[in-house]
Amino acid sequence: MPHPTRRGVLALAGGLAALPVLATGADARGPVPRAPVDIDIRSFPINAFTPREAEKQQFGAFAFRGGLELQSDYRGFGGLSSLRTDATGQRLTALSDQGQWLTASIDLEGGRLSGLSKARMAAVLGPGGRPLAQSGNWDTESLWIEGGTAYIGVERTHRIFRFDTFGREGVLARGVPSPVPMGETRLPSNRGIEALGVLPRPSPLAGTLLALSESALSPAGDIRGFLIGQGPSRDIFVKRTNDFDITDLAFLPGGDMLLLERWFSAWRGVAFRVRRIDLASIRAGATLDGPIVLSADMSSQIDNMEGIAVHRNGEGETIVTLVSDNNFSFLQRTLLLQFAYRG
Repeated sequence: MPHPTRRGVLALAGGLAALPVLATGADARGPVPRAPVDIDIRSFPINAFTPREAEKQQFGAFAFRGGLELQSDYRGFGGLSSLRTDATGQRLTALSDQGQWLTASIDLEGGRLSGLSKARMAAVLGPGGRPLAQSGNWDTESLWIEGGTAYIGVERTHRIFRFDTFGREGVLARGVPSPVPMGETRLPSNRGIEALGVLPRPSPLAGTLLALSESALSPAGDIRGFLIGQGPSRDIFVKRTNDFDITDLAFLPGGDMLLLERWFSAWRGVAFRVRRIDLASIRAGATLDGPIVLSADMSSQIDNMEGIAVHRNGEGETIVTLVSDNNFSFLQRTLLLQFAYRG
């Protein structure tokens, strides 16, 4: 993709700005089928992360392992706001911000992304088997899968749904809601929980659910979050710099957290960055910060990057996968990118 012109940036801005207009309720993308639907996904390769330097494959500690632009004729495809991969990296589970699951096999050729196959989409189900998109909880933005349990965060209604039978039933599991423990200061409607993760060992808080908002700010101007486990929830914060908002998180094999953040300007387009957060710093009352380990703007092959996942491949490499949310706009793209991280 060439460096964006002002017209191109404004077109992207129009697509991003269209989200609040399009996503006005459960019918924003049409009816959501209860039963899983097999879908075909077309993949168009991205061989260079920065087209102006097509031969460049190394970006700090990150080695580019290929990317795909994804398209499908299925009307519900798109809006991917969070991403998880299994331990092998061969399967992905993603979440649409219109209340649908996406599952698929990740195909590789020579260690690089080549496509998605065996793709299915299904409604996210709540109590009684009713789709969340029909209950007002359609703005599903964050996903975590830990063992056989899945957690989904919903903006606007500020709820977290827990799917205890996800390991057995997959996308047919039914979630049970609980309110986000936000205290007396309510989260902004469209700036609620955007990233979820269960803290790993060796943290003394291992097993605690970390929930981070997109950009609900504390009086000090930092992004609010919550540690949710046994007993009352505890506040936690993320240092906000350069107007970046949180979009997702993942944990490295050693336990440190990768925090995915996005920045947007109507004139300059979008940018993203990944910060590495020391696991030992994640504790009640802390303000988290860490070094930027990867960043890119529209001179690279990016879009509205909203999902991040980590796994180890068969060679022992740490693989980081990113996905973009196209806001169901023809002006934007659904991108899947992979890097090997040697940090």
